[in-house]
Amino acid sequence: MTSLRVSSALKVEGSPFESFSIGEREVLSESAFKRMIAIERKRTERSKEPFLLVLLDPGNKNFSGSNESALERMASALLGSSRETDLIGWYKERDIVGVLFTGLEVSDKKTILNAILNRVKTTLRSESAFDQLNQISISFHFYPDDWGHSSSGHPSNTILYPDLFRPGNRRRSLLVVKQMIDVAVSALVLLLCSPLFLAIALAIKLTSKGPVFFRQQRVGQFGKCFTFLKFRSMHVDNDHSVHKAFVTKMINRDVEFEAVQKNGVYKLTDDKRITRVGRFLRRTSLDELPQLLNVLRGEMSLVGPRPAIPYELAAYQTWHRRRMLEAKPGITGLWQIAGRGRVRFEEMVRMDLRYAASWSPWLDIKILLRTPLAVIRGTGAY
Repeated sequence: MTSLRVSSALKVEGSPFESFSIGEREVLSESAFKRMIAIERKRTERSKEPFLLVLLDPGNKNFSGSNESALERMASALLGSSRETDLIGWYKERDIVGVLFTGLEVSDKKTILNAILNRVKTTLRSESAFDQLNQISISFHFYPDDWGHSSSGHPSNTILYPDLFRPGNRRRSLLVVKQMIDVAVSALVLLLCSPLFLAIALAIKLTSKGPVFFRQQRVGQFGKCFTFLKFRSMHVDNDHSVHKAFVTKMINRDVEFEAVQKNGVYKLTDDKRITRVGRFLRRTSLDELPQLLNVLRGEMSLVGPRPAIPYELAAYQTWHRRRMLEAKPGITGLWQIAGRGRVRFEEMVRMDLRYAASWSPWLDIKILLRTPLAVIRGTGAY
């Protein structure tokens, strides 16, 4: 049996990571392997070549000599059958082994998954005892993923984004501060604006049939869906296909769509579905107030990217999805204070990514202070 041993440090973008080797091949440590997952994601965004992450879990969570032996045998078997472009490492140190299969063709995902599954099973069957093989859990995580569920039943996107899902200690502390600000400010505004809530509710009920609140499924951070709240600004039972067609063309930069957007507005400006009261609520952004309840429930933040509708997400390119990963969705953000509907979709995505990269509690406070002026000006609001 080949044993694992510490080898020379592996350097990734200037940072040393401990690695292990079996024979002539390295088994990356957990920190190095997860860093490589992040690097492969960025490469895929540029090259469009997908990759597959396979996780092998022996199932015995009580670490013992037999568990270590099974993991060593798995790693040794996989190293012997992998290509030079494939990477092997600990997804969870000395507990779960991960394999990155890179440089794949995107044409037939199912064929790729079946071929690699058979390859992994054959390799492990030849190297492992039958009872050990039956205990091994094998899960597949394809990138770009479909934001659905992986073969293991867990959301693939949380597995494929370990660097975002588990932030560093400093960022984790700042996120606690952000959450405290969210709860305190949203609770205070809800309390102070309760008379306004009542007045808006009465205006909606007296002028059109239907509920006071508009509820819609939206996609939050890491692809988790939640029920998004707004004051209803449209007639009930309307056709959403008009908006779906509009945003799909906008995201895809449709030539005909671009030709008719000469006024520089990238929102529906003459939507017949909107009620008279609803038009006022949208112009003043008062329809957004119920989202403070989403903030209190932890589904949104005061500041962050706007949460996407599922059919919008379906039209996203791979790099567009990062806006829904790197920060919790918010009521306001850089896009809102920069002009809202007058900002192109791709520029909005870049704003969201810039916000996520440079985020701090002070930046949130500055955006919140600038939001009332943006609301009063009403630029791009329809």
